[in-house]
Amino acid sequence: MSHISDSIVIIPTYNEKENIEKIIQAVFGLEKCFHILVIDDGSPDGTAAIVKDMMAQQDFADRLFILERSGKLGLGTAYITGFKWALERDYGYVFEMDADFSHDPNDLPRLYSACADDGYDVAIGSRYVSGVNVVNWPIGRVLMSYFASKYVRLITGFKVHDTTAGFKCYKRRVLRTIELDKIRFKGYGFQIEMKFTAYKIGFRIKEVPVIFVNRREGVSKMSGGIFGEAFFGVMRLRWDGWTRKYPKIVDA
Repeated sequence: MSHISDSIVIIPTYNEKENIEKIIQAVFGLEKCFHILVIDDGSPDGTAAIVKDMMAQQDFADRLFILERSGKLGLGTAYITGFKWALERDYGYVFEMDADFSHDPNDLPRLYSACADDGYDVAIGSRYVSGVNVVNWPIGRVLMSYFASKYVRLITGFKVHDTTAGFKCYKRRVLRTIELDKIRFKGYGFQIEMKFTAYKIGFRIKEVPVIFVNRREGVSKMSGGIFGEAFFGVMRLRWDGWTRKYPKIVDA
């Protein structure tokens, strides 16, 4: 059976053996066909081996892919590697999603529809566009994330409610237009920088309300350094917004 798709879901992994098979099965169980690209940063727990075992199964062979990297090189570089891989192929829609079920695979078709049916260029799975939709997060982390997004809006004038969200759909032309090699940030700052750059170029952005559920299995990769980069990097983004010449939109 052929599994042709216009959509690829990029899932970065580091030590996600408890989750990776289940998240792949959940995506492939959706009515709409999505392909998956796993980018594994040298997980010592065998995450990549699980993915490769699944790829060897006939039903997954033409829709599950993996890129293995030699160590923890950062979330931003993982996604940019995946974006370039997707652009070398014919995907019209490229998604970011976590492996740990904090992003619900059942929301993928809603993000897709915002771009494919409603005409938006970027769809963001937003925790904050309709209140605070976060489950099982420590209150300190909820407040840090929520006020970080408020801070970004205040400093940059950028109207997106959930600026650090990592659950997104991009139309192909967005990733073709953004100069990916000029994206500087590696952690949560990467998520802000990508959205802000798309906004400054003139792409249409839609926030789709989602419920974010803290991981049930495995270990969180969040750190103060990641958050600090996002916090202080926003000042540079504001400066860029005043001084940088952004590229013109490239059609797909």
